[in-house]
Amino acid sequence: MYPQLDEVHNLVRKTARDFVERKVEPNARRIDQGWYPRELLREMGELGLLAPHAPPEYGGPGLDFRSLVLVVEEVARSSPALATVAEVQGSMVVHNLMHYAGRELRERWLQPAVRGEKIIAFALSEPCCGSDAFSLETKAERVGGSWVINGTKLWITSGMYADAFLVAARTGSPKEKHKTVTLFLVERGKCVETNPVTVMGVRGTGTAEVKLHGCEVGDEAIVGGLNGGFKVVLDDLNNGRTCVGAIGLGIAQGAIKEAEAYARRRTAFGTAIINFQVLQHYVASIKAQIEAVRGVVYTAAYYRDKNVEFFPLYAQIAKYLGSRLAVDATRIAMQIMGGFGYSTDSKVEMLYRDAKATEIYEGANEVVLNALFKLAEKYEA
Repeated sequence: MYPQLDEVHNLVRKTARDFVERKVEPNARRIDQGWYPRELLREMGELGLLAPHAPPEYGGPGLDFRSLVLVVEEVARSSPALATVAEVQGSMVVHNLMHYAGRELRERWLQPAVRGEKIIAFALSEPCCGSDAFSLETKAERVGGSWVINGTKLWITSGMYADAFLVAARTGSPKEKHKTVTLFLVERGKCVETNPVTVMGVRGTGTAEVKLHGCEVGDEAIVGGLNGGFKVVLDDLNNGRTCVGAIGLGIAQGAIKEAEAYARRRTAFGTAIINFQVLQHYVASIKAQIEAVRGVVYTAAYYRDKNVEFFPLYAQIAKYLGSRLAVDATRIAMQIMGGFGYSTDSKVEMLYRDAKATEIYEGANEVVLNALFKLAEKYEA
């Protein structure tokens, strides 16, 4: 049905949907109540769903980025929190280890990360700096033959439970902004302190404040080269923003499916409320938007796989439109369901809270629009 996909992608979707129905849907509320789904991540790894783009020599099925996007979309229909953890692990951490890490790091960490046996958090944001990421204050200083890292990271997905952290640190003058940022892989140990951050939605992601107190690593821990963090982070964000578009798609589908099923059961004024034209229009409008956004998200992923220069442009569009869709779809779904939709007995109530995060993480939508404005100018016909 979709020109960006082939039969292999359809099989990936089928496998992901089966896993979601068996394992994710029954645990979605448990995750929302704070349970970190480590065992589900491990099972995703065993099925080749956590990092489907990873090659067989590192424990993956050797597929592509589109496969990861499809998995994230399917998981987000039931648990946007699990989808968020999975996309960070796959689209950022595994991608970084595959393309930017040295041999020693790849051999030690890549296969366990692909299989979900080890969780690695991506530690970029700080109390000072979210959208202005390259004003970060965490420092890595050369002491003898090692690097000593001190600083505080905030809003870090999986931070409470990660086995290691991919840490962005300053390795030169702050005045040089992005030119003096380096990524280091830091294993959890006594030098790492984590504190939970309570969030409105996407609960169960182990979101944390991460403090690094004199963490010592060698040159082999550098990912992307000394002062090469800027390039890696931009690559990550384009991947991540495409995946956020997919999460938005999944949230919208989960919400409107729930609302439509409710509207077919609920009666008022002598008929099922789905028979009222206004509700039919609500449902039809969201379904039309889902198909439109799906085309953008799949095209972005296709461009990533084919190394098409338009990929960064489409990554921003996917993130912006997908997140807006998630918020609009959950709002409309809750309106259709009325008081029940607003109660914690409703899945839509959870999805409504989760949806808002998609407009904030992986770059607030205002920052995404800044990037989109520049890229759109560049590629205008």
